[in-house]
Amino acid sequence: MSSPLAYPGIRISGCWTLGAEGSSNAGSLDRLLPPVGTGRSPRKRTTSQCKSEPPLLRTSKRTIYTAGRPPWYNEHGTQSKEAFAIGLGGGSASGKTTVARMIIEALDVPWVVLLSMDSFYKVLTQQQQEQAACNNFNFDHPDAFDFDLIISTLKKLKQGRSVQIPIYDFTTHSRKKDWKTLYGANVIIFEGIMAFADKTLLELLDMKIFVDTDSDIRLVRRLRRDISERGRDIEGVIKQYNKFVKPAFEQYIQPTMRLADIVVPRGSGNTVAIDLIVQHVHSQLEERELSVRAALASAHQCHPLPQTLSVLKSTPQVRGMHTIIRDKETSRDEFIFYSKRLMRLLIEHALSFLPFQIPQFTMQDCTVQTPQGQDYVGKCYAGKQITGVSILRAGETMEPALRAVCKDVRIGTILIQTNQLTGEPELHYLRLPKDISDDHVILMDCTVSTGAAAMMAVRVLLDHDVPEDKIFLLSLLMAEMGVHSVAYAFPRVRIITTAVDKRVNDLFRIIPGIGNFGDRYFGTDAVPDGSDEEETASMG
Repeated sequence: MSSPLAYPGIRISGCWTLGAEGSSNAGSLDRLLPPVGTGRSPRKRTTSQCKSEPPLLRTSKRTIYTAGRPPWYNEHGTQSKEAFAIGLGGGSASGKTTVARMIIEALDVPWVVLLSMDSFYKVLTQQQQEQAACNNFNFDHPDAFDFDLIISTLKKLKQGRSVQIPIYDFTTHSRKKDWKTLYGANVIIFEGIMAFADKTLLELLDMKIFVDTDSDIRLVRRLRRDISERGRDIEGVIKQYNKFVKPAFEQYIQPTMRLADIVVPRGSGNTVAIDLIVQHVHSQLEERELSVRAALASAHQCHPLPQTLSVLKSTPQVRGMHTIIRDKETSRDEFIFYSKRLMRLLIEHALSFLPFQIPQFTMQDCTVQTPQGQDYVGKCYAGKQITGVSILRAGETMEPALRAVCKDVRIGTILIQTNQLTGEPELHYLRLPKDISDDHVILMDCTVSTGAAAMMAVRVLLDHDVPEDKIFLLSLLMAEMGVHSVAYAFPRVRIITTAVDKRVNDLFRIIPGIGNFGDRYFGTDAVPDGSDEEETASMG
C-alpha cells in the first residue's frame, strides 16, 4: 500500500483553507434543531441506493458515467491494472460522502464508482428488528456490517468486474429485494464509519483518508438527517447517539485514525486537503496508466488474421458492391442501396455461425407436419433469443437488415465518443434490453479501424453478463489493426465482416477505406479531413 503525499500518517491541518465550517457552540445545536413541539416528522422511505438511479454521477462540471469500463485490456480481456481504491473513514455524519463527491468532481475522470458502507448492513433477525424499532440496536458496531460481502464486492470492483449491491432501507432497517448493479472503474471511493475496521479490507485500499469533524457538528448533522430523511423523532435520535453512536466512535472509529494516510479536519470545508488528495490520485493514475493501444497496434504485425474472424466470400457480386460504395463519386441513393445489400448478406452470413460455434446453444432436431400430413424432420434453434446492439450512429443503419431476417429481434444501442483531450473513448449513452445475458448478441458497427469503440462495447456487454462466446461483432469494413485488437483482448468473440483492409494511416483512418460512412449514408456534412465518422467519433 502506498503512502500518499510522501509522509505516512500525515495530518493536513489546512490552516489556509477557505470556507471552513463555523464554530461548534452549544447554542448552535438549539438553533439548528427543530422545535420540540413540532411533533414527529412523517416517516419517509430512505434507501441506501435508489434502483431507478441512472449509472452516473452528476457534478457541477460534467456527468460522469459509471457504466462500462475503460477500453484498454490485456490478452485476457481484463484491465491491465487494478482500479485505484480510496477509503474514506470517519464518524457518523462527519461529511464523508460530501468529501467523496468533492474528490470525484475535482478528479474529473470518466470512470469512477462511489461505494457506500451503508449498503452493507447485515440482515436483522426478528428480535433485532424489534430492537431497531425502539432505537435499541447498535448499528455503529462492526458486527452490524457484512464485511465478507464488502470485501468480495471491493475485490471484484478492483478487478474491473460488475457487482450487485444491496439496497438498504433505513426506515424498515432491512434489505430490499432488488439489488443495484455497479461496474468496474479507474477509481473506487469506498466510504463508511467502519471503513478501516477490517484488516483484509485495509489491504484492498490504496489510499486511506479519515474525515475528522467536531462531535457537536456531527450530532447536529445526524439529528437533521435522521429527523428529516429517516422519519425518526428527536428523543430517539439523541438516545441512540448517547447509547451507541458516541461510545462506538470512541471505541471503534476514532482509534482507526492512526491507520489513515491522510487526516482531513473539518471535512468538506478543508479544500487544501482535498486539493492535495486529488493531486496525489492524479499522479497515481498516471503511473498506473499503460499505453495498451500502442501495444495492440504493434503486437500482431505480420501475424495471420485470427481464427475467430470470418470474412464474407469475395464473390464478383460482393466485390462489385464494394467497388460502388468505396467510390467517392457514388451518389447517396446508390451508396445506401448497395450498403443495405451488403448488410443483408453480412447478417445472413453471421447467423450461420449460431448453431456451430456455441455448443450449448445448438440446432436441435424437431419434427413438423406438412400440409400433406407427412412428418418432416428438421432443425430448430435451441437458444433463447437474438439481440442486436448497434454502436451509434452508423451502427444503427444495420438494424433494418437484422430485423428483416430475425423476426421480433430485440435492439439495444450504445453511444461511444472519443474525449478530444485524452483521446480515450467514453461511454455517453447506453440502452440494453432486459435479461440480455440470456441472448446471443449481434454487435453492429459499420467500420472498425483501431477497435477502440468495439472493445469498449464488448466490455459493456460483458458487464451485463453476456458470455464472451455469445457476442458476434459485425462490420462492413475492418482494418487488420482493429481485428487483431479485438481478437487479442477478447479471443472468444466472433468477428464477422465483408472485407478487411490492411492499413490505417497516422490518424487511424482505414486505408483505402470507405470514407465517413455515417455522413455518406445520412447525407450530413462531412468531417473536414474526410475521415471515417466512427474513427473520428469513436476511433474505431
